[in-house]
Amino acid sequence: MASRKNLVADRAALAHKARYALAHPQRVPGHLRRAGRDRWLAFKHRDHVSYYRAVMASDTRRDPDAAVGSPTREGWLKLGELQFSYLRQHGLAPSARMLDIGCGNLRAGWRFIEHLEAGHYYGIDISPDVLIAAKRTLTERNLQAKLPHLTLTQDLTLDFLPDAHFDVVHAHSVFSHSPLDVIEECFAHVGRVLAPGGFFDFTFDRTVGTEHHVLREDFYYRTETLTGLAARHGLRARFMDDWELLGHGQSKIRATAGTTRTTGTAPPLPA
Repeated sequence: MASRKNLVADRAALAHKARYALAHPQRVPGHLRRAGRDRWLAFKHRDHVSYYRAVMASDTRRDPDAAVGSPTREGWLKLGELQFSYLRQHGLAPSARMLDIGCGNLRAGWRFIEHLEAGHYYGIDISPDVLIAAKRTLTERNLQAKLPHLTLTQDLTLDFLPDAHFDVVHAHSVFSHSPLDVIEECFAHVGRVLAPGGFFDFTFDRTVGTEHHVLREDFYYRTETLTGLAARHGLRARFMDDWELLGHGQSKIRATAGTTRTTGTAPPLPA
């Protein structure tokens, strides 16, 4: 079933907030607590990465699953399976090398690690707190022998990673929490680490109206903004229509480097 997305709302607008509060009064106290916390964290941390790292620390202390967007363990498992199944259907072979940007507490990552050959999964995140939770997930799933790489990062320059190494780069629910300068930094460097024929999948919160953000945490972009920005850095980007059919709240774009391919199915990964 296709997702029912509100693609025209400006969630930062006062009128929208008022209507939402009237329709969902039970959510108002939680939103006010979040707004107060975010004002304090924004005052303490001026740059976005430091700010969002503090947000993740706060959320992870309460519940690592909720910190990555899954308030229940059932939802955590379901969304991880959705991400994994989608890439399997798009050719993710055990021999593929994968970079998982914003790996979180391995909601989908543990499935990728289980599927891929040992040492072929690289997960990075800006939050040390959520990476500690990721190591717990790894232990709980008995995946130590798969030797995944879990690395803390300060930015998305990817400068510690080798050229042309990854068949798949994956960023789920990362750009939905990122201003454009962070996204552009990723676009400027991801092509270097993509292997020939590889692709970069990322989700984003989509709007067809005014681009906006809520509390510096949730960012809404038009598709053409992101595909155009990717093109400036030599990436061919296309909207993934089949992802829309899965009912997820975010949309997905696939970017490739060094190819003129813009339609059809994704190039096959190594068997």
